[in-house]
Amino acid sequence: MLNSIAVATTDKFLESESRLLAKSLNLDFLFLNEPLKFVSKYDYVLLKTSDGIGVAKTGKGAPKPVYVDFTSGAVDHRRRFGGGKGQDIAKAVGLNKRANLSVLDATAGLGRDAFVLACLGCSVSLCERVGFVRAMLEDGLYRASFHHEVAEIVANMSLLAIDIIDIDEQDRFDVVYLDPMYPHTDKSSAAAKKEMAFFRDLVGKDLDADSLLAYALRLAEYRVVVKRPKGAPFLDNSEPTYQLEGKSGRFDIYVLKSLDSLSA
Repeated sequence: MLNSIAVATTDKFLESESRLLAKSLNLDFLFLNEPLKFVSKYDYVLLKTSDGIGVAKTGKGAPKPVYVDFTSGAVDHRRRFGGGKGQDIAKAVGLNKRANLSVLDATAGLGRDAFVLACLGCSVSLCERVGFVRAMLEDGLYRASFHHEVAEIVANMSLLAIDIIDIDEQDRFDVVYLDPMYPHTDKSSAAAKKEMAFFRDLVGKDLDADSLLAYALRLAEYRVVVKRPKGAPFLDNSEPTYQLEGKSGRFDIYVLKSLDSLSA
C-alpha cells in the first residue's frame, strides 16, 4: 500500500497558491501550525515554501525536505566534475558518435539524468506522469532558470504536459531514455538515498514498465536507452543490442539506426 501525501505550507502568504496546487493534484491541503514531527494524518507532505516545492516526511525524526535543485549539491558537482562525455550515460545515448541529440526522457523523476544530458548539449524533453513529482520538477526548472550558471542548460530542458503514451508517433526523437522505478533492496546505496526512499514509498514500482519499451521504440529515431539496476530483467524480456555495465547498474541500448555515419 502506498503512503499518503497532502499539500502543505506554513506561510500564510503562500496559502492561496498552495490550495490551488492541492486542487490541481487532487490532494488534501494542510496548513501547518505545528512541526512536521507532530503530523500524523499524512505520511508525507508536498511542502510549498519560499525555497520552492519539496516533499517532506512527517513524524518524529523525519529528515529535511527534498527539493529538485539543479544549482547546488550533488547535481551541481556532477555538472562541474562529472566526466563530461566520458560518462556512461553519454556513451549510452550516443554522444561519443554525435553531438546535439534530441532526447526524450520519458521517466524524468527528479530530472537529474535529463540535466546531465542537457549539460552535455542535448535538447531534452521530459515526461513525468506522477503529479506531485511533476510539480516539484516544474518548480525546480523554474528556479534554475534564474540562476546564471545553469539558466542556459535548463533552457534546453522542456517539461511536456503529456505522458509518453500520449505523444504522437510523428513527434520523433533521436533517443528515448527510460529509467522506470524498480524495487531495490536496502543493500543498494546507503539505505537507498533519502529521496529515492521517499519516492519508492509514494510512487511504488512502475507496474507498466514493460509496456513503455514499445512506445519508446516507436518514438526513437536511432536508439532507446534503458537504465536498469544490476540483476534486473530486460524490459519486456527484450534483449538489447548491447549493454554498458557500471558499478551499481547498467544501460541497455536498443539500436534502431547507426549514429556512426552522422556528423559529430
